[in-house]
Amino acid sequence: MRAVALAAAALYSGSALAATSYSLVKEYSGQDFFNDWVFYNQYDNTTNGDIVYVSQQNATAQKLAYVNDNGAAIIKVDNTSFVPWNQKRDSVRITTADYFELGSVLIMDASHIPYGCGIWPSFWTKGEQWPSGGEIDIVEAINSMTANQYALHSNEGCSASSSATFSGSIGATDCNATSGCLFGETKDNSYGPGFAAAGGGVYATLLDDSGISIWFWSRSDVPSSISSTATTVDISDWGTPSANYTSADCDIAEYFAPQQIVLDITMCGDWAGVASIYESMCPITGATQANASSCYMQDVYNNGNQTALATAYFEINYIKAFNANGTVLSASGSTTSVNPTSVAASASASGSGSSSATSTGTSASSSGAGAVGAVGAVKAWALAAGVGALFAWTLM
Repeated sequence: MRAVALAAAALYSGSALAATSYSLVKEYSGQDFFNDWVFYNQYDNTTNGDIVYVSQQNATAQKLAYVNDNGAAIIKVDNTSFVPWNQKRDSVRITTADYFELGSVLIMDASHIPYGCGIWPSFWTKGEQWPSGGEIDIVEAINSMTANQYALHSNEGCSASSSATFSGSIGATDCNATSGCLFGETKDNSYGPGFAAAGGGVYATLLDDSGISIWFWSRSDVPSSISSTATTVDISDWGTPSANYTSADCDIAEYFAPQQIVLDITMCGDWAGVASIYESMCPITGATQANASSCYMQDVYNNGNQTALATAYFEINYIKAFNANGTVLSASGSTTSVNPTSVAASASASGSGSSSATSTGTSASSSGAGAVGAVGAVKAWALAAGVGALFAWTLM
Protein backbone atom coordinates (compact mmCIF):
# COMPACT_ATOMS: atom_id res chain seq x y z
CA MET A 1 0.00 0.00 0.00
CA ARG A 2 2.76 2.45 0.89
CA ALA A 3 4.63 1.82 -2.36
CA VAL A 4 1.43 2.35 -4.40
CA ALA A 5 0.69 5.62 -2.64
CA LEU A 6 4.24 6.82 -3.10
CA ALA A 7 4.20 5.93 -6.77
CA ALA A 8 0.97 7.85 -7.23
CA ALA A 9 2.39 10.84 -5.40
CA ALA A 10 5.47 10.75 -7.62
CA LEU A 11 3.22 11.29 -10.64
CA TYR A 12 1.63 14.37 -9.12
CA SER A 13 2.30 17.48 -11.16
CA GLY A 14 1.61 20.93 -9.79
CA SER A 15 1.88 24.26 -11.53
CA ALA A 16 4.33 24.83 -14.37
CA LEU A 17 6.17 27.27 -12.14
CA ALA A 18 6.99 26.81 -8.49
CA ALA A 19 4.69 28.47 -5.99
CA THR A 20 6.17 31.24 -3.86
CA SER A 21 4.43 30.47 -0.56
CA TYR A 22 4.59 27.18 1.35
CA SER A 23 2.98 26.03 4.62
CA LEU A 24 4.70 24.14 7.42
CA VAL A 25 3.88 20.43 7.42
CA LYS A 26 6.66 19.00 9.63
CA GLU A 27 9.16 20.36 12.12
CA TYR A 28 12.07 18.61 13.82
CA SER A 29 13.35 20.77 16.66
CA GLY A 30 13.97 21.03 20.38
CA GLN A 31 13.32 18.11 22.69
CA ASP A 32 11.14 16.49 20.02
CA PHE A 33 13.80 16.61 17.31
CA PHE A 34 14.44 12.85 17.21
CA ASN A 35 10.76 11.90 17.06
CA ASP A 36 9.74 10.30 13.75
CA TRP A 37 13.25 9.34 12.63
CA VAL A 38 14.47 5.79 12.02
CA PHE A 39 17.98 4.92 13.20
CA TYR A 40 19.87 2.82 10.64
CA ASN A 41 21.38 0.37 13.17
CA GLN A 42 23.94 -1.39 11.00
CA TYR A 43 27.38 -0.87 9.50
CA ASP A 44 27.94 1.57 6.64
CA ASN A 45 27.04 -0.71 3.76
CA THR A 46 26.43 2.09 1.25
CA THR A 47 29.74 3.99 1.17
CA ASN A 48 32.07 1.44 2.80
CA GLY A 49 32.97 3.84 5.59
CA ASP A 50 34.75 2.73 8.76
CA ILE A 51 31.59 3.34 10.77
CA VAL A 52 28.84 1.37 12.50
CA TYR A 53 25.56 3.28 12.63
CA VAL A 54 24.05 2.52 16.02
CA SER A 55 20.48 2.09 17.25
CA GLN A 56 18.57 4.90 18.89
CA GLN A 57 19.05 3.24 22.26
CA ASN A 58 22.82 3.09 21.84
CA ALA A 59 23.03 6.53 20.28
CA THR A 60 21.21 7.97 23.28
CA ALA A 61 23.28 6.03 25.81
CA GLN A 62 26.56 7.08 24.18
CA LYS A 63 25.37 10.68 23.66
CA LEU A 64 25.83 10.40 19.93
CA ALA A 65 22.30 11.74 19.36
CA TYR A 66 20.80 14.12 21.88
CA VAL A 67 19.43 17.64 22.40
CA ASN A 68 21.80 20.05 24.11
CA ASP A 69 21.03 22.74 26.69
CA ASN A 70 20.41 25.27 23.92
CA GLY A 71 17.71 23.09 22.38
CA ALA A 72 19.84 22.11 19.37
CA ALA A 73 20.09 18.51 18.12
CA ILE A 74 23.58 17.02 18.29
CA ILE A 75 24.49 14.12 15.99
CA LYS A 76 28.10 13.00 16.28
CA VAL A 77 30.76 10.35 15.83
CA ASP A 78 32.03 8.53 18.93
CA ASN A 79 35.22 10.32 20.01
CA THR A 80 35.87 8.56 23.32
CA SER A 81 36.24 4.86 22.49
CA PHE A 82 39.40 2.89 21.75
CA VAL A 83 38.85 1.09 18.42
CA PRO A 84 40.80 -2.17 18.04
CA TRP A 85 42.38 -3.08 14.71
CA ASN A 86 39.90 -3.89 11.93
CA GLN A 87 36.91 -2.66 13.92
CA LYS A 88 34.84 0.42 13.20
CA ARG A 89 33.86 3.56 15.09
CA ASP A 90 30.24 4.23 16.13
CA SER A 91 28.21 6.96 14.48
CA VAL A 92 24.62 7.86 13.57
CA ARG A 93 22.47 7.71 10.46
CA ILE A 94 18.80 8.69 10.72
CA THR A 95 15.99 8.83 8.15
CA THR A 96 12.59 10.49 8.43
CA ALA A 97 9.57 8.22 8.65
CA ASP A 98 7.62 10.72 6.54
CA TYR A 99 8.05 11.49 2.84
CA PHE A 100 7.89 14.91 1.21
CA GLU A 101 6.22 15.30 -2.17
CA LEU A 102 6.71 17.63 -5.12
CA GLY A 103 5.80 21.14 -4.08
CA SER A 104 7.91 20.92 -0.92
CA VAL A 105 10.59 23.13 0.61
CA LEU A 106 13.05 21.63 3.11
CA ILE A 107 15.06 23.90 5.41
CA MET A 108 17.91 23.04 7.76
CA ASP A 109 19.24 25.66 10.18
CA ALA A 110 22.54 24.51 11.70
CA SER A 111 25.27 26.06 13.80
CA HIS A 112 27.82 23.35 13.06
CA ILE A 113 28.38 20.72 10.35
CA PRO A 114 30.91 17.87 10.79
CA TYR A 115 34.34 18.39 9.26
CA GLY A 116 37.93 17.22 9.59
CA CYS A 117 40.29 14.63 8.14
CA GLY A 118 38.48 11.36 7.51
CA ILE A 119 35.06 12.92 8.16
CA TRP A 120 32.27 12.58 5.57
CA PRO A 121 28.89 14.07 6.59
CA SER A 122 25.72 14.16 4.50
CA PHE A 123 22.36 15.89 4.68
CA TRP A 124 20.42 14.39 1.80
CA THR A 125 17.13 12.96 0.61
CA LYS A 126 16.09 9.76 -1.14
CA GLY A 127 13.05 8.07 -2.63
CA GLU A 128 11.62 4.93 -1.06
CA GLN A 129 12.97 2.67 -3.84
CA TRP A 130 16.41 4.26 -3.63
CA PRO A 131 18.29 4.72 -5.87
CA SER A 132 15.56 4.57 -8.55
CA GLY A 133 13.46 7.21 -6.76
CA GLY A 134 16.25 9.79 -6.96
CA GLU A 135 18.62 11.34 -4.45
CA ILE A 136 19.33 14.98 -3.56
CA ASP A 137 22.61 15.72 -1.80
CA ILE A 138 22.11 19.03 -0.03
CA VAL A 139 25.17 19.09 2.24
CA GLU A 140 28.14 16.88 1.49
CA ALA A 141 31.87 17.41 1.80
CA ILE A 142 34.93 15.60 3.10
CA ASN A 143 38.24 16.03 4.88
CA SER A 144 39.59 19.59 4.62
CA MET A 145 37.13 20.92 2.05
CA THR A 146 35.93 24.42 2.87
CA ALA A 147 33.01 24.61 0.43
CA ASN A 148 29.90 22.46 0.17
CA GLN A 149 29.05 20.30 -2.84
CA TYR A 150 25.55 19.60 -4.20
CA ALA A 151 24.47 16.66 -6.37
CA LEU A 152 21.51 14.86 -7.83
CA HIS A 153 21.53 11.13 -8.52
CA SER A 154 18.91 9.64 -10.81
CA ASN A 155 18.17 7.04 -13.42
CA GLU A 156 19.43 7.75 -16.94
CA GLY A 157 17.88 10.74 -18.68
CA CYS A 158 18.22 13.53 -16.10
CA SER A 159 20.91 16.20 -16.29
CA ALA A 160 22.03 19.63 -15.12
CA SER A 161 22.66 22.47 -17.55
CA SER A 162 24.93 25.50 -17.59
CA SER A 163 22.06 27.43 -19.19
CA ALA A 164 20.14 27.41 -15.91
CA THR A 165 20.36 30.35 -13.51
CA PHE A 166 22.56 29.61 -10.51
CA SER A 167 25.24 31.23 -8.35
CA GLY A 168 27.37 28.14 -7.76
CA SER A 169 29.94 26.42 -9.97
CA ILE A 170 28.68 23.64 -12.23
CA GLY A 171 30.56 20.37 -12.51
CA ALA A 172 29.50 17.04 -14.03
CA THR A 173 26.08 17.34 -15.71
CA ASP A 174 24.88 13.72 -16.07
CA CYS A 175 22.83 12.86 -12.99
CA ASN A 176 23.17 9.14 -13.77
CA ALA A 177 26.98 9.33 -13.72
CA THR A 178 28.95 7.92 -10.81
CA SER A 179 29.45 11.41 -9.42
CA GLY A 180 25.92 12.56 -10.10
CA CYS A 181 25.34 16.04 -11.54
CA LEU A 182 27.25 18.53 -9.46
CA PHE A 183 27.32 22.13 -8.31
CA GLY A 184 29.91 23.61 -5.96
CA GLU A 185 29.03 26.36 -3.49
CA THR A 186 30.90 29.61 -4.17
CA LYS A 187 29.60 31.66 -1.23
CA ASP A 188 31.88 31.98 1.77
CA ASN A 189 31.54 29.81 4.89
CA SER A 190 29.38 27.04 3.46
CA TYR A 191 31.35 24.26 5.17
CA GLY A 192 34.14 23.53 7.62
CA PRO A 193 35.69 25.93 10.14
CA GLY A 194 34.31 28.94 8.28
CA PHE A 195 30.73 27.71 8.63
CA ALA A 196 31.17 27.22 12.37
CA ALA A 197 32.98 30.54 12.90
CA ALA A 198 30.20 32.43 11.12
CA GLY A 199 27.59 30.98 13.48
CA GLY A 200 26.45 28.45 10.93
CA GLY A 201 23.76 29.12 8.38
CA VAL A 202 20.75 27.81 6.51
CA TYR A 203 20.32 25.40 3.61
CA ALA A 204 16.98 25.37 1.76
CA THR A 205 15.84 22.98 -0.97
CA LEU A 206 12.89 23.33 -3.32
CA LEU A 207 11.54 20.04 -4.70
CA ASP A 208 9.06 20.93 -7.42
CA ASP A 209 8.01 19.65 -10.83
CA SER A 210 9.50 22.86 -12.25
CA GLY A 211 12.92 21.91 -10.87
CA ILE A 212 15.09 21.26 -7.84
CA SER A 213 16.85 24.30 -6.41
CA ILE A 214 19.17 24.62 -3.40
CA TRP A 215 20.11 27.82 -1.56
CA PHE A 216 22.70 28.53 1.10
CA TRP A 217 22.98 31.57 3.37
CA SER A 218 25.59 32.22 6.01
CA ARG A 219 24.09 33.31 9.34
CA SER A 220 24.19 37.06 8.65
CA ASP A 221 22.50 36.68 5.24
CA VAL A 222 19.47 34.50 6.06
CA PRO A 223 16.32 35.99 4.42
CA SER A 224 13.66 37.51 6.64
CA SER A 225 11.10 34.92 5.49
CA ILE A 226 13.10 32.17 7.24
CA SER A 227 12.92 31.92 11.03
CA SER A 228 12.52 29.35 13.78
CA THR A 229 8.92 30.49 14.34
CA ALA A 230 7.78 30.70 10.70
CA THR A 231 4.79 28.55 9.75
CA THR A 232 4.99 29.65 6.12
CA VAL A 233 7.86 30.60 3.84
CA ASP A 234 7.89 32.84 0.78
CA ILE A 235 10.72 31.99 -1.62
CA SER A 236 10.28 35.15 -3.70
CA ASP A 237 13.01 37.00 -1.73
CA TRP A 238 15.53 34.16 -1.79
CA GLY A 239 17.41 35.27 -4.88
CA THR A 240 19.40 33.02 -7.20
CA PRO A 241 19.89 29.45 -5.96
CA SER A 242 23.38 28.04 -5.61
CA ALA A 243 22.35 24.89 -7.47
CA ASN A 244 19.52 24.80 -9.97
CA TYR A 245 18.28 21.69 -11.77
CA THR A 246 15.48 22.73 -14.13
CA SER A 247 12.68 20.63 -15.60
CA ALA A 248 13.96 21.56 -19.06
CA ASP A 249 16.87 19.18 -18.49
CA CYS A 250 15.26 16.71 -16.08
CA ASP A 251 11.64 15.63 -15.76
CA ILE A 252 11.53 15.93 -11.98
CA ALA A 253 8.15 14.19 -11.62
CA GLU A 254 9.50 11.20 -13.56
CA TYR A 255 12.88 10.84 -11.84
CA PHE A 256 12.15 11.95 -8.27
CA ALA A 257 9.66 10.18 -6.03
CA PRO A 258 8.54 11.63 -2.67
CA GLN A 259 11.70 12.03 -0.61
CA GLN A 260 12.79 11.07 2.90
CA ILE A 261 15.37 13.23 4.68
CA VAL A 262 18.60 11.54 5.78
CA LEU A 263 21.38 12.71 8.11
CA ASP A 264 24.57 10.72 8.56
CA ILE A 265 28.26 10.95 9.37
CA THR A 266 30.62 8.31 8.02
CA MET A 267 34.42 8.17 7.98
CA CYS A 268 36.92 7.36 5.23
CA GLY A 269 35.15 5.05 2.77
CA ASP A 270 34.69 5.49 -0.97
CA TRP A 271 35.37 9.21 -1.08
CA ALA A 272 37.09 10.61 2.00
CA GLY A 273 39.31 7.55 2.31
CA VAL A 274 40.48 7.15 -1.29
CA ALA A 275 44.28 7.30 -0.97
CA SER A 276 44.93 9.94 -3.64
CA ILE A 277 42.09 12.13 -2.39
CA TYR A 278 42.96 11.75 1.26
CA GLU A 279 46.63 12.55 0.66
CA SER A 280 45.73 15.73 -1.23
CA MET A 281 43.73 17.04 1.74
CA CYS A 282 45.23 15.63 4.92
CA PRO A 283 48.79 15.29 6.26
CA ILE A 284 50.27 11.79 6.14
CA THR A 285 52.25 10.66 9.16
CA GLY A 286 54.60 7.70 9.35
CA ALA A 287 54.70 7.12 5.58
CA THR A 288 55.91 8.85 2.44
CA GLN A 289 52.51 8.61 0.78
CA ALA A 290 48.96 7.52 1.50
CA ASN A 291 47.71 3.99 0.99
CA ALA A 292 44.33 2.28 1.23
CA SER A 293 44.41 2.15 5.03
CA SER A 294 45.85 5.62 5.76
CA CYS A 295 42.53 7.27 6.58
CA TYR A 296 41.51 4.40 8.85
CA MET A 297 44.87 4.23 10.62
CA GLN A 298 45.14 7.97 11.20
CA ASP A 299 41.55 8.90 11.97
CA VAL A 300 39.55 5.87 13.14
CA TYR A 301 41.84 3.25 14.66
CA ASN A 302 43.00 3.24 18.27
CA ASN A 303 41.99 6.53 19.93
CA GLY A 304 41.34 8.11 16.55
CA ASN A 305 42.23 11.56 15.32
CA GLN A 306 40.99 13.59 18.26
CA THR A 307 41.32 16.87 16.36
CA ALA A 308 39.00 15.65 13.61
CA LEU A 309 36.65 13.77 15.92
CA ALA A 310 36.19 16.87 18.07
CA THR A 311 34.55 18.64 15.12
CA ALA A 312 32.69 15.60 13.73
CA TYR A 313 29.19 16.64 14.77
CA PHE A 314 26.02 18.30 13.54
CA GLU A 315 24.46 20.97 15.73
CA ILE A 316 21.04 21.55 14.21
CA ASN A 317 18.65 24.24 15.40
CA TYR A 318 15.77 22.84 13.34
CA ILE A 319 14.74 21.09 10.17
CA LYS A 320 11.41 22.14 8.68
CA ALA A 321 9.38 20.85 5.76
CA PHE A 322 6.89 23.08 3.98
CA ASN A 323 4.47 22.18 1.20
CA ALA A 324 2.50 24.27 -1.28
CA ASN A 325 -0.60 22.16 -0.66
CA GLY A 326 -0.06 21.78 3.09
CA THR A 327 0.32 18.00 2.84
CA VAL A 328 2.76 15.36 4.03
CA LEU A 329 3.01 11.69 3.02
CA SER A 330 3.25 9.38 6.02
CA ALA A 331 5.13 6.10 6.26
CA SER A 332 1.79 4.27 5.90
CA GLY A 333 1.33 5.84 2.46
CA SER A 334 -1.50 8.18 3.44
CA THR A 335 -1.42 11.84 2.43
CA THR A 336 -2.34 14.10 5.33
CA SER A 337 -3.36 17.75 5.21
CA VAL A 338 -1.62 19.70 7.96
CA ASN A 339 -2.60 22.95 9.63
CA PRO A 340 0.79 24.69 9.96
CA THR A 341 -0.14 26.22 13.31
CA SER A 342 -1.27 22.92 14.84
CA VAL A 343 0.65 20.32 16.82
CA ALA A 344 0.41 18.02 13.78
CA ALA A 345 3.18 20.01 12.14
CA SER A 346 5.48 19.17 15.04
CA ALA A 347 7.60 16.06 15.33
CA SER A 348 5.91 15.42 18.66
CA ALA A 349 2.70 14.40 16.92
CA SER A 350 3.68 10.79 16.22
CA GLY A 351 6.03 9.74 18.99
CA SER A 352 9.60 8.56 18.94
CA GLY A 353 11.37 7.00 15.97
CA SER A 354 12.20 3.33 15.79
CA SER A 355 15.53 2.10 17.05
CA SER A 356 16.11 -0.31 14.19
CA ALA A 357 16.43 -0.19 10.43
CA THR A 358 13.07 -0.77 8.75
CA SER A 359 11.66 -0.67 5.24
CA THR A 360 10.26 2.81 5.82
CA GLY A 361 13.44 4.32 7.08
CA THR A 362 16.50 2.99 5.29
CA SER A 363 17.88 2.32 1.89
CA ALA A 364 17.79 -1.38 2.74
CA SER A 365 14.01 -1.27 2.31
CA SER A 366 11.84 -4.13 1.11
CA SER A 367 14.60 -6.53 0.13
CA GLY A 368 16.85 -5.97 3.13
CA ALA A 369 20.49 -4.93 3.30
CA GLY A 370 21.38 -7.29 0.50
CA ALA A 371 19.47 -5.06 -1.90
CA VAL A 372 21.85 -2.25 -1.16
CA GLY A 373 24.87 -4.39 -1.94
CA ALA A 374 23.23 -5.54 -5.17
CA VAL A 375 23.05 -2.01 -6.53
CA GLY A 376 26.76 -1.58 -5.99
CA ALA A 377 26.78 0.86 -3.10
CA VAL A 378 25.21 3.53 -5.27
CA LYS A 379 25.81 6.42 -2.89
CA ALA A 380 29.52 5.82 -3.34
CA TRP A 381 29.48 8.01 -6.47
CA ALA A 382 32.88 8.83 -5.12
CA LEU A 383 34.34 8.20 -7.05
CA ALA A 384 35.55 5.27 -8.61
CA ALA A 385 35.78 7.27 -11.80
CA GLY A 386 37.25 10.23 -9.97
CA VAL A 387 34.90 12.78 -11.55
CA GLY A 388 33.37 14.03 -8.32
CA ALA A 389 36.71 13.98 -6.58
CA LEU A 390 38.34 16.16 -9.19
CA PHE A 391 35.49 18.62 -8.91
CA ALA A 392 35.74 18.60 -5.12
CA TRP A 393 39.41 19.52 -5.26
CA THR A 394 38.54 22.75 -7.07
CA LEU A 395 36.41 23.79 -4.08
CA MET A 396 39.14 23.68 -1.46
